[in-house]
Amino acid sequence: MPEVILAGAAGRIEARYTAGKTDNAPIALILHPHPKAGGHMNNPVTAQLFHLFMTRGFSVLRFNFRGVGKSQGEFDSGIGELADAATALDWLQAKNPTASQFWVAGYNFGAYIGMQLLMRRPETDGFISVSPPANAYDFSFLAPCPASGLFINGSADSVVPPTEVERVVAKLRTQKGITIAHEVVDGAGHFWTEHLPEIEGRVGGYLDRRLAGELE
Repeated sequence: MPEVILAGAAGRIEARYTAGKTDNAPIALILHPHPKAGGHMNNPVTAQLFHLFMTRGFSVLRFNFRGVGKSQGEFDSGIGELADAATALDWLQAKNPTASQFWVAGYNFGAYIGMQLLMRRPETDGFISVSPPANAYDFSFLAPCPASGLFINGSADSVVPPTEVERVVAKLRTQKGITIAHEVVDGAGHFWTEHLPEIEGRVGGYLDRRLAGELE
């Protein structure tokens, strides 16, 4: 897949992009885990999410947040990273002006940034949040959440207690007009070692049902 370089507020943003095969192919933006914990766009979970959307005909973009890989700048505690995500989405939308849908998917810190991004982009059709760090960041900004989506986490996650994710899910499920799916993978930890097939199966299955119109 071709490397692309985006012009961000902190300088160059390193990205990878794969185009869909139709003029109105849906688009998806994939966000990686925490830069200070070694997160980057080639993280196995991030790459898995990219592949899941790509094989379903999406035009997909993943990128390195500022200060990661070839991306310029320094970690900005989420503020600058949200700006990076908005820049990446602007590029993706400009590249695909007739896209039929827009989705955002993130893992760990990327899930947090992704949920912030969709609050600022009400045109979002769906989201995937893998192991969202609900114990480290306040997700109360999701009021109201503008899109339906999936939260997925492991029952053996020692970084983000499963009860913290359940708390966010329970709150979002009180909102009308959206449907929040939640998958808890038995035995999976935060880093999904040996459980990547579960990401493929459960996230892929959710995407297939949404794209087929079986879910809101």
